[in-house]
Amino acid sequence: MPVPSGYAAAPHGNQPSCFTKRLASLPISKQEEQSIRMGLMMGAMIGGATGILLGGFMGFRAGLRGKELLLQCGKTVAQSGGSFGVFMGVAQGLRC
Repeated sequence: MPVPSGYAAAPHGNQPSCFTKRLASLPISKQEEQSIRMGLMMGAMIGGATGILLGGFMGFRAGLRGKELLLQCGKTVAQSGGSFGVFMGVAQGLRC
């Protein structure tokens, strides 16, 4: 079946890739730095909220109460918030 004329692929001639453009613009600008920070903070907040839910559920399921439950939730919040924050910060940095 032939491809319609409006869906033809763009030519891949000598156009620079997104990665090449990013390397050519180093060091990063103030706006890009703020974008990376915003991605890091958004990821940390989402990961932290997820960590509260999952840490609390896992703690209750394990029979933890009081100080032990708070310590378990804190560890889970730090782990999930930190890892998802780094992931989102890197993703914002790689965006075109």
